[in-house]
Amino acid sequence: MEGAQFAAKRKSGAEPAAGRIAPAADARDSLHGTGGSNDSDATDKHALSIAYPRTKLQIGFSVRRLVSFHYFEFAPDFKFEGEKHDFWEFVYVDKGELEVFADTEGFLLRQGDVIFHKPGEFHGVWANGIRSPNVIIVSFECPSPSIAHFNNRILSLNDRQKELLAQLIRSGFAAFLPPYDDPLDHTLLRRPDAPFGAEQSIKLYLELLLIDLYQAGCEPAREQRLSSAVTIRGEADLASRMVAYLEANVEGQVWLELICRQFHMSKTHALALFKKCKGLSIMRYYRQLKIERAKALIREQMHTFTEIAAMLHYQTVHNFSRHFRHETGMSPSEYARTVQARR
Repeated sequence: MEGAQFAAKRKSGAEPAAGRIAPAADARDSLHGTGGSNDSDATDKHALSIAYPRTKLQIGFSVRRLVSFHYFEFAPDFKFEGEKHDFWEFVYVDKGELEVFADTEGFLLRQGDVIFHKPGEFHGVWANGIRSPNVIIVSFECPSPSIAHFNNRILSLNDRQKELLAQLIRSGFAAFLPPYDDPLDHTLLRRPDAPFGAEQSIKLYLELLLIDLYQAGCEPAREQRLSSAVTIRGEADLASRMVAYLEANVEGQVWLELICRQFHMSKTHALALFKKCKGLSIMRYYRQLKIERAKALIREQMHTFTEIAAMLHYQTVHNFSRHFRHETGMSPSEYARTVQARR
């Protein structure tokens, strides 16, 4: 009788056979109570259907590309004539003092100062002739609207910001090969043994520096570093370079727009600066150079007036004669006779 009952239980599944492990479904039932497998499946599906919100982080500054990375130990008489480009640049004085010009203004930077040059701003630097400055110059692309906050800014870095800059420089030394002190070489050559993440560290430290400077309030503005002496020196230097350019092209063709492009200046700025420094308009000065060259050629007696007019790019010999008379008070023929009379 007992054997028949045991067989019946085994047949109905009311009790597992000896040595048989209970199915997984049964085990889940025992863990979840009396809910059964349907409740368990519903719980699993609910867990899979939970929506996790993703928050897109707001980026204050995003440095896209590094253009140049320099650490200079300038001589006391170093001078860089200037440049203009379509990316951002900062100049930091690590030691000594540095004279800087930006467009029409001159500034004196002391140790710990940094100036930002925005895209399209003509700028250059001089050592002051007394102390040899150490200077960090980094240029980069940053399309973030927040970067406009540094327009027309000269800042003094605090200790925390100096450490961020130091980390940036160390990462640059680790990522790229020298030279770091050639103002005409902006090519960045990667070190084959650079540590992992060195270039990304440059980006991160630069962005952290920009964030810290932004949060600090970015004072003082440029007006507190203006230097009339540097401005005058910059204007005189620029006018002298314009004269040298005109002299080098005296037998060529130069027009006002070409000069403005050559020296990254507007017409108004170029005309005002040159007149202030030289007392004449640019093109009047150029015509005088041509006439002085014509007088030298006439004295050599190796060319006809027509040939001289062609050499100096006058359209006709008549235009040449008219300009010559206007500048000297005599025609080319009259000038030639005075030269012969003096011999």
